Amino acid sequence: MTVNPFILSILMYLSISSEPLLSTFVDKKILDSLLMLIPQITINNIDKSNKMTVQLYENNFHQLELKKQFKNVINSVSNYNLSELKIEEIMQKVAEQFIGSTYKADLLEIFTKEKLFVSFEKFDCVLFVETVLAIARNIIINDKRYLTFTKHLQEQRYINGLINGYCSRLHYFSDWINDNQKRGNVKDITAELGGINFNKKIYFMSKNRKLYPNLANNEINYQCILERENKINKLVLKYIPNNKIKQIYPKLKPGDIISIATDIDGLDVTHAGLVYKTIERNIGFIHASPVGEVTIARDLEKYVINVKKSVGIIVARPIDIRLRNNKKI
Repeated sequence: MTVNPFILSILMYLSISSEPLLSTFVDKKILDSLLMLIPQITINNIDKSNKMTVQLYENNFHQLELKKQFKNVINSVSNYNLSELKIEEIMQKVAEQFIGSTYKADLLEIFTKEKLFVSFEKFDCVLFVETVLAIARNIIINDKRYLTFTKHLQEQRYINGLINGYCSRLHYFSDWINDNQKRGNVKDITAELGGINFNKKIYFMSKNRKLYPNLANNEINYQCILERENKINKLVLKYIPNNKIKQIYPKLKPGDIISIATDIDGLDVTHAGLVYKTIERNIGFIHASPVGEVTIARDLEKYVINVKKSVGIIVARPIDIRLRNNKKI
């Protein structure tokens, strides 16, 4: 089956546009049916000399798939009336939707030119946390649009929420917490939980630039990362030591963002995930595990202690924008 590339592009554009625009041209069910009839092999029938057309097809097809996956997640939790629940309950319900999803490292490092990466099937630890938080923020404001989700994701991942090259991404998780706290997305509650000073100098990326393709041979990115590390080193970091984690269990809530502090030279944390309250009311840990998938560790403290080079945790709490006028978060 062959399809005119121009017509194909229009169909794809309509499929990822907002609902009002869609309904102006064609019924959505009809459009979805049309798109399902277009086999992947169609791309082989497009003039290969027209690289822009091929790229447009691939990008639009990928965006369509992401949008469908996003809607599947939203629909799967819609029966819970989540917008009426507390943010911690929303975070846990959303996180559960990804149990069993594949773990894959360095997903954000695949592009030479920085752009927003989205996935609902494969995660590294930070991408999992970001995705759950962004979806929860959608639900809180009762907004089911994929575009709003991507806006939230970008706001969380980049300095001041703006994409401006490789260095604009929040590579260090302590920087991620600090930047998102400034913009009201999360609150670092480590000090409130009895955290002690985390006396670390951050320089892992600059010292090990060969490990990062976008740093190894790019002096501009390298100098920018150096500058960012200097800013992070002016922050006052706190952490809860391993032997004190169990003591703060009564104060933790589902969906609290846990990052595992490390004694590796120049590095702040090595892993991240979310507090998970089990059926037995234990404090567990749901995360994209390097073992291979999104899973639940039944006891947070036991998991953290078994992480190589761990010294404790840093805790950030998602902020419910419905309660911003309430000092108790």
